[in-house]
Amino acid sequence: QVQLVESGGGLVQAGGSLRLSCAASGRTGIRLSMAWFRQAPGKEREFVAAINWSTTNTYHADSVKGRFTISRDNNKNTGYLQMNSLKAEDTAVYYCAAKAGWYSLVDDNWVYWGQGTQVTVSS
Repeated sequence: QVQLVESGGGLVQAGGSLRLSCAASGRTGIRLSMAWFRQAPGKEREFVAAINWSTTNTYHADSVKGRFTISRDNNKNTGYLQMNSLKAEDTAVYYCAAKAGWYSLVDDNWVYWGQGTQVTVSS
């Protein structure tokens, strides 16, 4: 089993920045891909960004490309999502996810999930 704990959410003004963290524990010896998803009130959960184990490949949704950056530090078993130029429409609960092997854009393919952290962007 792998446990994921997100942190770093909060309230920020439009145009501001936040950095989310996702700390992994448990069977961290498995080579896991990591991803961030988000879910706004009344909307379905959507893919935000993903990164493979070796950090050689990342993928960002078009809606966040150029503003958000996913990264990870395998020595610390922690993933990050740097969010810049935040917009009101970025308001959502952000979830960290992990899975063995290559990453996927489909949330059903991810095995391990964190509890989520709220990001609220005021306009």
